[in-house]
Amino acid sequence: MIDIKRETTRVAGQGGLELALHRFVAPTATPSGTTLLCLHGFLDAGATWDRVAAPLAGIGHEVLALDFRGFGESESVGRGGYLHFPDYVADVDAVVRALDRPKLVLVGHSMGGTVACLYAGARSERLVQLVLVEGLGPPAMSHEQGLFRMRQWLTDLERPPTPRTLRSHEDAVRRLAMNHPAVPRELLELRARQLTRPSDDELVWSHDPMHRTTSPMPFSVEALKAFLRAIRVPVLHVGGGPTGFHPEDEDERLAAIPEVTRVELEGAGHMVHWTRPAELAAAIDAFMAAPRR
Repeated sequence: MIDIKRETTRVAGQGGLELALHRFVAPTATPSGTTLLCLHGFLDAGATWDRVAAPLAGIGHEVLALDFRGFGESESVGRGGYLHFPDYVADVDAVVRALDRPKLVLVGHSMGGTVACLYAGARSERLVQLVLVEGLGPPAMSHEQGLFRMRQWLTDLERPPTPRTLRSHEDAVRRLAMNHPAVPRELLELRARQLTRPSDDELVWSHDPMHRTTSPMPFSVEALKAFLRAIRVPVLHVGGGPTGFHPEDEDERLAAIPEVTRVELEGAGHMVHWTRPAELAAAIDAFMAAPRR
C-alpha cells in the first residue's frame, strides 16, 4: 500500500458545529487538480477511508474525508439538540462552500451515499462527479410507519441512550468481528482503534449514542427519486455483489439517475471500502478518467 499520512483539521458545519476533516497526503504525488470528498456510513468515521485514499492520493488526487456531526472526532449537538438527517446534508454544503474546490467529486458509502444523493440533487452545480458505494438509501418504508417511528422516537428520548462501554480494545475488535465476519482481524484491529475513544477510565465507541435512537420520519423512496432525477453530473454506483446491500427496487432507483455507470465488486459485501479498497479506488479512478459524452 502507498505510504500516506492523515492530517486532521477542523471546519465549521451548519450552525458553526465543529467538524473533523481528514486529509490523506502522499508527499511525492503531483497534484491532479481533482478533490474527492468522502462521506462515511452509519457508525463509521472518515478515517476508515484510508485504504481507498492511499492509491488515489498516490496519483495526485486530493482526498478528504469528513466525520459527520456526532461521529468520529466531530463535535455533536449539545443539550436539547438532535441529529436529524438533513443536518448532514447541510454540513456537507457548509464544508463544500468552505473548500471552494473547482473540481470536486463527492464519494459516499451507505448512509453517506444517501447524504451524497440528496446533496447532489440539490447542489449539482458544485460537483463534477458523484460516486455512490452501496449508497442508495434504506429499504422503502410505508407512510403508516411514521406513527410507529414517532412513538418510538419519543420513547427513546425519554430514556436517552448512554455510551456503550467496552472492556478493552480486544472487546471492540470482537464486537466488530460479529458484524463484519469477512473482514481480516488485522484490519478490524485498526478499525477498532479508529472507531473508539477513551472516556474517563473506560473505552467507548466514538459516535454519539443519540445516533442509536429511532429516526422519527419514515424514509420516502419517491422523495429520493426526485433528488436522483435532479442530479446533473455523471454518477458511479459501486455495489458489493450478492453479499452487499441491495434494496428490492435498486434498479428503479438507479434508473432515476440521468447518467449512471454501474460496477459490482463480487464478494466485497457492504463494507466495500474496507474489504476491497484497491479495487474500489481503481474503479473510482477509471470512472473519473473516462471520456464524457
